[in-house]
Amino acid sequence: MAPRRPVSPNGDGTYSLNLREEERALIAAIVPDLRALLADDPGDEMLTRLFPTARPDDPEAEAEFRELVRDELVSKRLDRLDMVGGLAEATDLTQEQLAAWMGAVNDIRLVLGTRLEVSEEDEVDFDEEGEDTPESVARSAYWYLGWLLEHLVEVSASEL
Repeated sequence: MAPRRPVSPNGDGTYSLNLREEERALIAAIVPDLRALLADDPGDEMLTRLFPTARPDDPEAEAEFRELVRDELVSKRLDRLDMVGGLAEATDLTQEQLAAWMGAVNDIRLVLGTRLEVSEEDEVDFDEEGEDTPESVARSAYWYLGWLLEHLVEVSASEL
């Protein structure tokens, strides 16, 4: 039996989105949370991985850079989240919609990783998690989003 692929090319420039009901529910639940965080407080520390420091050695240049690009970056992320939120039940995606899914899933994963203090050295061990604690559920969502992002990127790259 071949492993399940959450997204696959249709051969006509569109993509089939083959998510299970619980996966769609997860996306539908998380998107509004990140959207609210971005819209309400784009300076929240949970967003540090979305807006890394460009000039750590020069605070003045960093402030100027943030002033120039921050609003546009927040706006683009909000637009992407709106698109994905509206497509949680979609079964087919255009190339633009696929790109929005990649960006939104990546953004959600970065924020969740910040909240969980995930590092590059962390490995998944579901047996260790044990019961369904809020942290274990969040970690499972984090690892799932990584798996989904990998497939989104892979199918997008295969169409180039």
